[in-house]
Amino acid sequence: MPAKDAYHTIVRTALEKDQWQITHDPLRVVLGRKKGYVDLAAEKLLAAQRGTKKIAVEIKSFLGASTLDEFEDALGQFLIYKVALEVDDPTRQLYLAVPFSVYTDFFDDSFFSGILKRFMVQLLIFDEEQQTIVQWID
Repeated sequence: MPAKDAYHTIVRTALEKDQWQITHDPLRVVLGRKKGYVDLAAEKLLAAQRGTKKIAVEIKSFLGASTLDEFEDALGQFLIYKVALEVDDPTRQLYLAVPFSVYTDFFDDSFFSGILKRFMVQLLIFDEEQQTIVQWID
């Protein structure tokens, strides 16, 4: 089992506060002959005719010395897991969970937000102190 991110419990709590049911902690994904683990998987019942929304969430704290290095690692991991989920569970949407402070200091830059758009990275922005979801960016 992989080590849990520093904000793992905070993101799990935020999802549960937002009425998401955690279904996997972590979610195992097949990577060719290897296996990987997305931090969380959850489901939420939508309006009766819309069914259930299924998500997977990869959590990143960005607590290291270089936010750029952490972004490079997070983007690579996100893209690998995105491809794996497209094959194994195409109904599940993958989100990259980042703290609000990191989003406003780093991801809000037009260069990096352009990269997110180009690679269709969906974000879950959370408040680490309030343990709540601030914003979903699709």
